[in-house]
Amino acid sequence: MSDFDLAKLLARRGAERYDLHARHLNHQLPRMLHTLGFDKVYERAEGAYFYDAEGNDYLDMLAGFGVMGLGRHHPVVRQALHDVLDAQLADLTRFDCQPLPGLLAEKLLSYAPGLDRVFFGNSGTEAVETALKFARYATGRPRVLYCAHAFHGLTTGSLSVNGEDGFRDGFAPLLPDTPVPLGDLEALEHQLRKKDVAALVVEPVQGKGVHAAPPGYLRAARELLHKHGALLIADEVQTGLGRTGDFFAYQHEAGVDPDLVCVAKSLSGGYVPVGATLGKEWIFKKVYSSMDRVLVHSASFGSNAQAMAAGLATLAVMDDERLTENARRTGEELRTRLAALVDRYELLHEVRGRGLMIGIEFGKPRSMGLRSRWTMLQTARKGLFAQMVVAPLLHRHRILTQVSGDHLEVIKLIPPLVVGEAEVDRFVSAFTQVMDDAHSGGGFMWDFGRTLIKQALATR
Repeated sequence: MSDFDLAKLLARRGAERYDLHARHLNHQLPRMLHTLGFDKVYERAEGAYFYDAEGNDYLDMLAGFGVMGLGRHHPVVRQALHDVLDAQLADLTRFDCQPLPGLLAEKLLSYAPGLDRVFFGNSGTEAVETALKFARYATGRPRVLYCAHAFHGLTTGSLSVNGEDGFRDGFAPLLPDTPVPLGDLEALEHQLRKKDVAALVVEPVQGKGVHAAPPGYLRAARELLHKHGALLIADEVQTGLGRTGDFFAYQHEAGVDPDLVCVAKSLSGGYVPVGATLGKEWIFKKVYSSMDRVLVHSASFGSNAQAMAAGLATLAVMDDERLTENARRTGEELRTRLAALVDRYELLHEVRGRGLMIGIEFGKPRSMGLRSRWTMLQTARKGLFAQMVVAPLLHRHRILTQVSGDHLEVIKLIPPLVVGEAEVDRFVSAFTQVMDDAHSGGGFMWDFGRTLIKQALATR
């Protein structure tokens, strides 16, 4: 019997966390965290909060980039994982059909009328890869369209439909894919006339910048795609599972019927890597057209018992606690209260989003003093002001947020779906104080801004 003891190992070596990453993992991560002052040590987490060794709470408005939709350590999901481990199931035999994958597929499909079958993988990017493969095989066409500024993952196929050059640089050649502007039906039809397009993959609300598809676009795009023999892929990896106030974000618009839908992130309550691709019957039957093709697309850990049990528990919690409705209600309150500040602060440009996916965009101020500081930041590197806001939210108010994308002056809020009025009050109060400091023209924020400028210039 091994004498491995996880608690003792963490007690003995947990303090080495940043040094271990610097030596053995991505060495730029600890460097970045040290530079921004984000090198905190969180001891535990529960719900929408982290706690440090002194017991101070930190409000999580990031949810692990959307993974922690239920918050941290939901007791129902924890119990489901204990139960499935204690059951000692004959998992991943490859030569049987366990009940949990079928039960989770059945439950997922109940939220998506018009879709018939599910493939389970291990992540969002794998869900997108599956959709790309299935669309190309089902249509017999090579090219996939994507929207400018999209993010669909970082493996080679999903990277091919990634709208951010910073992620693509140095990894060519990629798949034969083409960007079109989000909402531009004329540009979409221009590409479809070439008769080589398998599909359009689109986020109903783009994570980068938090831009929603214009009203009517998804429905009209689907009609155009089908007219030209192509498919609509809805990437709901971040927007799905209640995030925007409907179970799937494409459901905000009547008449949208995607051919394939990609799901991941919060599906397992944040515990186990899991991804899912939902699709039409005819697509699955074409891909898996014979017994010879039974394993033509598979995943070694796909449909594992832990992920399936966590997924079933997560969906049960969402139903029982009415988290989709909470996302709609709480998100509307948060967005409305933040939008009311736009006229008050000249550095605050716009507040947008759906449900608990909210973008706060900053812009060039009118007054001369603030404008000169803004220009100085923009000259060094676009996006520094948003980082200046994120920093005091953490350091002064113990609220964790994120800048929505590289070179963007946008903060994205994607908190756990369990947040309520207390969290809205706390965030709005903190944000108001940060904006007051920003418009005063001095203090911690602008001192930190000068540090960011020096760092940006040093890395050119």
